[in-house]
Amino acid sequence: MNQVPAVRLNNGTSMPQLGYGVWQVPDSDAKKAVSTALEAGYRSVDTAAVYGNERGTGKALAASGIPREELFVTTKLWNSPKQRWGRDETLRAFDDSLGKLRLDHVDLYLIHWPRPMRDDFLTIWKTFEEIAASGRARAVGVSNFRPEDLERLREVSPLVPAVNQIELHPLFPQAGLRALHASLGIATEAWSPLGQGKELLGLPAVVSVAAKHGRSAAQVVLRWHLQLGNVVIPKSVTPSRIRENLDVFGFELDAEDLAALDALGAGGHRIGPDPAVFDV
Repeated sequence: MNQVPAVRLNNGTSMPQLGYGVWQVPDSDAKKAVSTALEAGYRSVDTAAVYGNERGTGKALAASGIPREELFVTTKLWNSPKQRWGRDETLRAFDDSLGKLRLDHVDLYLIHWPRPMRDDFLTIWKTFEEIAASGRARAVGVSNFRPEDLERLREVSPLVPAVNQIELHPLFPQAGLRALHASLGIATEAWSPLGQGKELLGLPAVVSVAAKHGRSAAQVVLRWHLQLGNVVIPKSVTPSRIRENLDVFGFELDAEDLAALDALGAGGHRIGPDPAVFDV
């Protein structure tokens, strides 16, 4: 089994640096996919209320036989614009996620999007403080928050997010936001760490680095993330790729490799929604 290094979060909680993401995995397939990942050696699983697969994920966790203390489970509050998000609504959503996951606590609970135009994430965060204090989430954080959103949290709360999960890959490296995270003690977690797959993984620079190390393009991109200090949660439902994505600890990129991959981000190519305007 691969020994995945741990990242120490700002409240002392340890989080595996590489986990398994289940975005776009149907609930009916989630038990099989997560079970395959756990059997391969993953111990961190990232889901979300909006993914609709917390039940299937929970079934896999329960059936795995792995002691709870060896697992790291993340889920997220889908702060939908159709819902008023006060304390009661936030607590109810959290309880609903725990029930679907068949857990009495999660290791990390995130606000999925800031939705700054609605100006309610500060109220949600105050409830997250309560959830964290209760111990039902070992750590709390945010997802897709911009520097200005993080600054607003700092103005009203002593609780610094443990994690900000953001779109991050060689085509969109977010160097400025990563530097801000480092200065504030926030761990950077990358969603879509492989970009959109073929677009990034077929680039000559990536293919060249992969050939140099006798590795796949996906493996060298994941290695790039790990050497930058990012937490990564690649997603696949193909057993061979699930295993391949975990097999990234037996080699290291050199300065030339890192520079070649860093150069791909010059254009700042975002593939997901812009957090400044996303309100779906």
